Amino acid sequence: MEQITKRLMNWASILEPNTRDQAERLSRMPFVHPHVALMPDAHLGKGATVGSVIPTVGAIIPAAVGVDIGCGMIAVRTQHTEDDFRRLLGGDLSYLRRSIEARIPLSAGKYNREIEESAKRRISELEDLAEDAGFNPATYAPNWRLQLGTLGSGNHFIEVSVDEEDRVWLFLHSGSRGVGNKIAQHHIRVAQEIATAYFIPLDDPDLAYLVEGTPEFDRYIAELRWAQHFALLNREEMMHRVIAQVELLTGIAVEMSERVNCHHNYTSRERHFGQDVWLSRKGAIDASLGTPGLIPGSMGDLSYVVVGRGNRLALHSSPHGAGRNYSRSAARRTFTHDQLREAMAGIEYRDTDAFLDEIPAAYKPIDVVMADAEDLVEITHTLHQIVNVKGD
Repeated sequence: MEQITKRLMNWASILEPNTRDQAERLSRMPFVHPHVALMPDAHLGKGATVGSVIPTVGAIIPAAVGVDIGCGMIAVRTQHTEDDFRRLLGGDLSYLRRSIEARIPLSAGKYNREIEESAKRRISELEDLAEDAGFNPATYAPNWRLQLGTLGSGNHFIEVSVDEEDRVWLFLHSGSRGVGNKIAQHHIRVAQEIATAYFIPLDDPDLAYLVEGTPEFDRYIAELRWAQHFALLNREEMMHRVIAQVELLTGIAVEMSERVNCHHNYTSRERHFGQDVWLSRKGAIDASLGTPGLIPGSMGDLSYVVVGRGNRLALHSSPHGAGRNYSRSAARRTFTHDQLREAMAGIEYRDTDAFLDEIPAAYKPIDVVMADAEDLVEITHTLHQIVNVKGD
């Protein structure tokens, strides 16, 4: 851990100067208490650094939560060994990949055509929550119900992995989809309009904030919590479908011995250093003592199941993944389709240059990130992929 200033603590051994500058600007906001914690996977973000933990008193910066509200991971450990799993599938993992791709809508703007029976209970739960919060999600996305159980694109994924004991895991990463994005964009805009109207000076327009006790703040918190729950249920619905496809193709019911579902773009009410704060984790997971979590590597790399060590200076947080070293456009300019194929050797995936910006070399080495996080989490399982599913 490196103390950059009294208000900025850093766990990243790989940290670009512009990322450090952005984090320093964020840490100077007057309502930060006591400091911003930069995680090992920290990299440049919109307004606030991705891989930052931001405790605030009396205000929240909507852009510091991010536009994919509630984004996170879910993973399930099954009873299958890798050999048994491959045997049950007839040695052909490509059929499982295609079957998952057919069952779950992939890519930006791709949604269900109808509401599946498995999603109805979850949708009803979200309808009740929206009614209690006093808002209508359809004002942001009329088809929000059809978005539940869809993956999205970018670094969102569905994977089948194997751990150090040769046990098969089902693992996926997604968030609150289009409806969550629209909610986030609306409140970022509201915060910026307030800053303009009241002549509030900001180093970056995306540091615009909402003040606790105002109607704008209350509405944001209500809709934020709804979007976070949508994201959690979205992952549950997709995992339900992945499990169903595995059971269909193997002919055997999946027995879950472990299950973890955690956010890494969210805000919660917590107490740190003697003060009740709004803690925004933008690309970070809860690593309170004994809390299970998931830290995926990049496409084709290792992933980790962890438990938190409850590091006080890190605000009980840890990294959420590898963290980008190259922007998407820079990765496309730098790497080739052949390099992607080489990186994905031995993993069943859809071979297309659409995933070039997700090549492992575009990210920080996950082993460096995990070494930096040694005092934040304890590794309980190390996973390597055998199937990878992504949207374009």
